[in-house]
Amino acid sequence: VIYAQGLCRRYPLAIQIHQLSHRYPAATTAALNAVSFSIPAGSFFGLTGPNGSGKTTLISILTGLITATAGFASIYGYDVKRDRNKIKSFIGLVPQEIALYPSLTLYENLKLFADLYGLTKQQSKIQINTCLEMVGLNSVMKKQVSTYSGGMLRRANLAIGLLHQPKLLFLDEPTANVDAHAREMLFTSLRHLHASGTTIVYTTHYLEEIDLLCTDLAILKKGVLIATGSMADIKQQYPQKNRLSEIYFNLTEETHAFRVNK
Repeated sequence: VIYAQGLCRRYPLAIQIHQLSHRYPAATTAALNAVSFSIPAGSFFGLTGPNGSGKTTLISILTGLITATAGFASIYGYDVKRDRNKIKSFIGLVPQEIALYPSLTLYENLKLFADLYGLTKQQSKIQINTCLEMVGLNSVMKKQVSTYSGGMLRRANLAIGLLHQPKLLFLDEPTANVDAHAREMLFTSLRHLHASGTTIVYTTHYLEEIDLLCTDLAILKKGVLIATGSMADIKQQYPQKNRLSEIYFNLTEETHAFRVNK
């Protein structure tokens, strides 16, 4: 059982989703259609599916950016609609877009976000040093973010999301446009983070990354959940398939919509 930071009760599920649906104004079809599944606390959870499958909509609902039109979702037992402010105190979101001020140094960015999170001066100092160490950017923290490579920006983005020590971290395509070396450094940071007890929800188009990192998986297609469970259980259901990519293509029947790292 994993304890959510700041909570006085234990809760074995990080996320519960029941019949969750969402339709955007003027849309002819639902972005999410009666999706139900759960995410165990302490898991490294992969979320994937073809473009337009509802991944971003689902993450936006869970992180409080939008409100579902129907259904229910909770994080560590808290309703994502009713308890939005409480939930924000112990979740982190690392978006695909770089959420940094390019004219500031990384240290200045971290200090700014630490203040926004309401960390004390002592907490800020400790957490900034911890996050810099975790992402391996200590040596360049005094350089302007505008001078960073794509891989450095991804790791800096992760550092921002970890400042307030979230017990649940959402990552949206964290390795987009990074080279192999930067990708491996990011993986190392995430493995350490997961080993420390943080639940991670990892959205990606790269099946190889899910195979390397994730303990559990959900696959969406056109707003509908088509597979979920532990990686071991999903692979066991398709013993004739040698790779996760083969299982994915079999389920989605859209091989052109998915990228697999070489």
